[in-house]
Amino acid sequence: MGENTTTKTYARYEDINQEQLQKDIEDARDKLGATTWEDFEHLLKLEKWGRWATFSGFGIILLIAIFDFSGFAFWSLAIIAALLISTGNVSRWANVTHPILHGAYDKVPNVPAHYTKAHFAKGHRRYIDWIDWIKPEAWEYEHNIMHHYHLGELDDPDNVENNVRWLTESKTPMWLRYIIMYLFAGTWKFTYYAPNTLKILENKERRKQGLEEIQHQVWNPKKPNGLKLWMDYLLPYILIKFVAFPALFLVFGTQAALNALIVMLLAEFFANLHSFLVIVPNHSAEDIYMFNEPHKSTGEFYLRQIMGSVNYNTGSDFIDFLHGFLNYQIEHHLFPNQPHSFYQKLQPIVKDICKKHNLEYRQESVFKRIFMSMDLMVGKTKLLRVDGI
Repeated sequence: MGENTTTKTYARYEDINQEQLQKDIEDARDKLGATTWEDFEHLLKLEKWGRWATFSGFGIILLIAIFDFSGFAFWSLAIIAALLISTGNVSRWANVTHPILHGAYDKVPNVPAHYTKAHFAKGHRRYIDWIDWIKPEAWEYEHNIMHHYHLGELDDPDNVENNVRWLTESKTPMWLRYIIMYLFAGTWKFTYYAPNTLKILENKERRKQGLEEIQHQVWNPKKPNGLKLWMDYLLPYILIKFVAFPALFLVFGTQAALNALIVMLLAEFFANLHSFLVIVPNHSAEDIYMFNEPHKSTGEFYLRQIMGSVNYNTGSDFIDFLHGFLNYQIEHHLFPNQPHSFYQKLQPIVKDICKKHNLEYRQESVFKRIFMSMDLMVGKTKLLRVDGI
């Protein structure tokens, strides 16, 4: 336990001075100070980049319609447009929605209300701020509460090893498992996140009412929960992205509308792949820990965020933008309610703290980590366990 199988031996879980670790981490946070208008301007820059990508993709769709491109020219432009739109899609979720729904900018003086947790994507603003397969309040509870404060536990709804037992405990051949997982990666926002966030939110309400929890989300619209999935989660997105938007191009003819639909479907597939790439490997590989019991102190909470997370390569704002700032996962899990710009400043300090406590600070290419995650998802490897925890 706590040993890197390559060269270096790290401190064991039970030997870490959790009180001192807590002090060191909180001292680092305090030194960086409060969130400022400059941090908010950093968010606005990321938002602008994402919108530029989205509207550039839309512009290419318009060019295709006006000049009636076909054949190789159409497919070349369609792929470029889809990549731009998908980049904007992922950015809207990871670079904008994610920190705002954590309340990262709530304390910035004079920040516009729609950039605060209380107002962003609430009610009709869902269609302005973040229209996606996922209902904002459902993802907020599933992610902000259940995932962040139960990291690596069985109660963590994003515990990958637990979520794929249906596959790893089956008799499915290994080669077919990989194919299934790669196909899943291209559809996971609506096949996993939409129904799973609904189930988690519904179970919260059912516990309050003393009702039996839902074990499996139903897709049948004739069932109450299935109807809610379609009406509140899936249909709004389908109608806006794949019906209303392509219909705008009917003025150029049926083929133009069909071409717009093709680009939007391609963009959706790419967005699923992109988001899967940067999200899933954060907590899923054979060198990541899971825990059998809840944490008992703040120091232990911090310890688990480090041992249960991995970072990707970091660098400029542009590199971090493409990663959705999920390449700072350790720092984010230590302080989830902070802005993205905070993590860039915090990272070298956290690295030094890990070195001081002889804790492994995992940071590698996202492409290396996705293959490690896939090995876990097909049952080739398993998460690490901490003895007695």
